[in-house]
Amino acid sequence: MIVELRTYTLKALRTADFLALYEQAALPLQRKYLGHLIGFYVSEVGPLNQVVHLWGFDSLAERERRRAQMEQDPGWSGYRDALRLLDVIVDQETRLLKSASFSP
Repeated sequence: MIVELRTYTLKALRTADFLALYEQAALPLQRKYLGHLIGFYVSEVGPLNQVVHLWGFDSLAERERRRAQMEQDPGWSGYRDALRLLDVIVDQETRLLKSASFSP
């Protein structure tokens, strides 16, 4: 299994704005196209104003195929336009993690 770990660092006091837009516009599309949402989290201790989400894929090829399908959906470009206007993202980091042989 491949796990995509994506971290967004947001402007202070703007996490709720990001989450509202994400839940309404992005999450339905990501569930439709990406499939396996492992978890969605907000930082509580340590660096604040961060949102972290994890998505599971059988392979890198599956991830690429699913993301390409999502990019073709007009709703996704609408979400990205709305996110750009919201202007809350300071930084974004994406990691792809490969399961160890003994991982559940």
